[in-house]
Amino acid sequence: MKVAVVGATGMVGAVMLEVLEARKFPVDELLVVASERSVGKKLPFAGAQLTVIGLQQALEAKPDIALFSAGATTSLEWAPEFAASGTTVIDNSSAWRMDPKVKLIVPEINAALLEASDKIIANPNCSTIQLVMVLAPLHKKYGLKRVVVSTYQSVSGTGVEAVQQLENEVAGVQGKMAYPHPIYKNALPHCDVFQENGYTKEEMKLAREPQKILNDRTFSVTATAVRIPTAGGHSEAVNIEFHRDFDLEQVREILRDTPGVVLQDSPSENLYPMPVTAHGKDEVFVGRIRRDESQANSLHLWVVADNLRKGAATNAVQIAEYLVGKMHS
Repeated sequence: MKVAVVGATGMVGAVMLEVLEARKFPVDELLVVASERSVGKKLPFAGAQLTVIGLQQALEAKPDIALFSAGATTSLEWAPEFAASGTTVIDNSSAWRMDPKVKLIVPEINAALLEASDKIIANPNCSTIQLVMVLAPLHKKYGLKRVVVSTYQSVSGTGVEAVQQLENEVAGVQGKMAYPHPIYKNALPHCDVFQENGYTKEEMKLAREPQKILNDRTFSVTATAVRIPTAGGHSEAVNIEFHRDFDLEQVREILRDTPGVVLQDSPSENLYPMPVTAHGKDEVFVGRIRRDESQANSLHLWVVADNLRKGAATNAVQIAEYLVGKMHS
C-alpha cells in the first residue's frame, strides 16, 4: 500500500501524518509531497524522517491512495492527473465537493456509496462534517425541515498564518495579519470570502454540503459563520426544526448510540462540549440539548469537534480505511 500526502507541510497535512500513524493505517510506503519550495525538507513519521518530494515525482510513483490537502487550485490541476494514473484521490479542498460526478463522503454516513471507479473523492468542509454527524441520525428518525447554524470557528481553520496572528496579538507583537482585523479579544463574522448574496463562502458550504451528503434536498440549512480566538476546535449552535415531534430522552439516546459522536450533556455538572476538551480527539461532541420553546418540533444543540482532525485529516483517513477494507473484503 503506497500512500501520498499532498500538502504534507501544511497544518492539515501534518495532522494527516499524525492520524495515519496513530490509527496504524496499513501503509508500506509513504510519500510526503509539497510545493517546490518545501522539496528536500524532512518530516517525521513512525520514527523515521521522510524527505518531501514534489508533485511530479509523486505522480510518477503511482501511489494507491493520495490524501490531498494543498488547496483548491492544486487539487483542480493535479487530482485528475493522479486519478488518470490509477491513484484514488481523497481531496480535502473545496475543489470537487459540489461536483455532481464526485462523491462527498463522511464515512459513518455514506461510505457505502463508494465504488472502485471513484477516483476522486471529496472530503467535506470541517464545519459541515461535525454538523452532519449529528444531523444524520436525527434526520432518519424525525425528518429535517430546517436547520439554522451559527459557528464559532477556531483560527486553525484559516491556517498557520492565522494561528501566528493570534499568538502575536496575545504576546503584543506586531506581525503579519491573516485577517482584516485583530482576532485576539474579538470575534469576526467573516469566515472565507463574501459572496454576492451577502453570505460568505463558508456559510454557503454549510447550506449546500449537508443536502448532498444526506442525499436530500427537501430540508434547508442557513448559517452565520464566526471566527473566534481559539487555537483549535470549531463550535456550532444548531437549531433544528423537524417534521415530526421528538422526545428529548430519545434524542439523547440516538446521539449516544451514534458511532463517532460523544454525548456530553449534563449542564448541572457543567458538562458540555468545549473546544479545549475536543482538541486532539477524533469524535464529534454534542450537548446543551433542549427543546426550542418558541417553535413546534424544534431542538437546540451545541456541537464541537477538532476541525483539523474529524473536520479534515481523520475523516480523510477514515475514507482511506474504508477503501482498504473494501479492497481486502
